[in-house]
Amino acid sequence: MIARQGMAGRGLPALGLAALAALVLALVLALVGPVRALTFDEARHLLSRTGFGTPSAAGVTALMPLDHAAAVDRLLGGLGAEPVTPPPPRVGERPPPPAAWAALSAAERRALRTRRSERGSQLREWWLGEMLETPSPLTERLVLFWHNHLPSSLRQVKWPAYIYRQNATFRRHAAGNYADLLRQVAKQPAMLLYLDGQTNRAGNPNENFAREFLELFTFGEGLVYTEGDIREAARAFTGWRIDPESGGFTFAGALHDGGIKTFMGRRGPFTGDDIIDIVLDEPRVARHITEKLWRIFISPSPDPTEVGRLATQFRRSGHALGPLLKGLLTSPHFLNPANRGVLVKSPIDLSVGTLRVLRLRPDDKAWLASFNRRLGQDVLDPPNVRGWLGGTTWITSATLPTRHAFLLDLWQSVEKTATAAADRLAPLLLPLPAAEPAPAGEGPHARLRRLLLDPAFQLK
Repeated sequence: MIARQGMAGRGLPALGLAALAALVLALVLALVGPVRALTFDEARHLLSRTGFGTPSAAGVTALMPLDHAAAVDRLLGGLGAEPVTPPPPRVGERPPPPAAWAALSAAERRALRTRRSERGSQLREWWLGEMLETPSPLTERLVLFWHNHLPSSLRQVKWPAYIYRQNATFRRHAAGNYADLLRQVAKQPAMLLYLDGQTNRAGNPNENFAREFLELFTFGEGLVYTEGDIREAARAFTGWRIDPESGGFTFAGALHDGGIKTFMGRRGPFTGDDIIDIVLDEPRVARHITEKLWRIFISPSPDPTEVGRLATQFRRSGHALGPLLKGLLTSPHFLNPANRGVLVKSPIDLSVGTLRVLRLRPDDKAWLASFNRRLGQDVLDPPNVRGWLGGTTWITSATLPTRHAFLLDLWQSVEKTATAAADRLAPLLLPLPAAEPAPAGEGPHARLRRLLLDPAFQLK
């Protein structure tokens, strides 16, 4: 009532709330123009990049009534912090404490190692199954991104419980806050074992984690920091340990170098937490993460100006990932048709994406894990701390025939009589026009084969 009287006092007519809302909407539309629903190709592109390369017809249809920003909001709003498929039984089994391990017989130790190996395989197959079943492919796309950016290897960590804990952390923080994610992963058993934090002690610092923390996780190779900074950071991280009883993080003060360190122009008795704080204060971190996400979602060549704009906003937000992801997915560069079909599908894109769109579910997930391993993407076992390089490295004279053989196997699993399904799938499969025109008299099932083997199907 007070607001309406104030407006009337200025010579404006009294407006009801509905009329006022309509006036505001009209003014906004006058300034920015009317919103426009997505076309089929726009919806397909958005789902292709935020999922596993080949979207479903239902997913495209659901997004088409929305404008682009609203569609991005829906996808980001659908992220899940918990998996939809139950994890393998006893996946949380940790190594026995040192005293209990010492009490085991040789046969008991062999049996424990065998169970550990079996649970590692079960964990790998479970995650692939989660990728197949999730209602939010973007969730698993982000978990896979963080697995590649902050990697640990089951082969080196050995204990599936620690890898599962890391995987769950990636899922909970997939679009949360990068600073929080980095701090948590740095102190988890998987990272402490993978990059030798367990052996980092005063008087004999191990530089592995400090080097990769600066080189790969925050700044980018050879940027901002010096070799001296790596050595000093390694001293600061001494004393970080896994508690043998709880399996959680513990700080062993007796193993920590409490002396003065000189790191990136600053001096003090820095701890590992201090190093992380100093590094996150550097603008280069925001730019590095923005560039890496750009290469995942937009194109192989980040635009320096747009990256700078998005990175500045990312840093000012305190490294909030949700706004950064929205900025990338609504960027004019994402919307530009010239950036469609410029990314090569990873083995997981090819396998999981094709299985999802064909509505096929292998009974044996070990077969799926083996296929991805043969093509160079052994999930939970990245090749090294740099992760999978991706891009054109996925396609070689050796891997392309294996890709084609896999697609032919799936095509043969689709009933030849399912002509309606083949017709429905065809528009979803390629991000670019087919390399070869359809031959005269081509049936739906034959067309499905031709499109699956088309060079453009290897792209997204």
